[in-house]
Amino acid sequence: MTDHTQKHIDSPEVAAWWHERRRYLEQNRKSPELRQQFRKEVAAYILRRVLWSYGFFPIVIAFWLPFVLSSFNPVVMANTLIPVLQDFVASNPEQQATTISSLAIAWFSIGCFFLVFDFILTPFRSPYEYDADVYMKAWEQANHDQLPDKV
Repeated sequence: MTDHTQKHIDSPEVAAWWHERRRYLEQNRKSPELRQQFRKEVAAYILRRVLWSYGFFPIVIAFWLPFVLSSFNPVVMANTLIPVLQDFVASNPEQQATTISSLAIAWFSIGCFFLVFDFILTPFRSPYEYDADVYMKAWEQANHDQLPDKV
């Protein structure tokens, strides 16, 4: 009995395509320029994700939620927040430290939550893979006569 849910393609054209792609990627991984570009893009990607997750989202939540709860009225928001800030300033240093640590934990947890989903929703695109995609499109056009027609 054969399993029809998994299709196996025994096509020499597909094998040739994957072989050429692997060969091109191995060749490109030896290039110091692409290696340096890869490191720069990984650093920029991680920095962008971290800044977005720990900078933008917690700030938006911290300011947007009170603004929404005050029916988009800054006067109502100020009237609500000023007594809370006065209570914070008037409290003893131990209570202030507890409040600040609670806010830091909330900031960190919101940032971690968004960071995980940001990494999932926007995966890293390697310059090696992008370069290989461009090369393989050119390779397909150059070898168009040997490849089967797409249905």
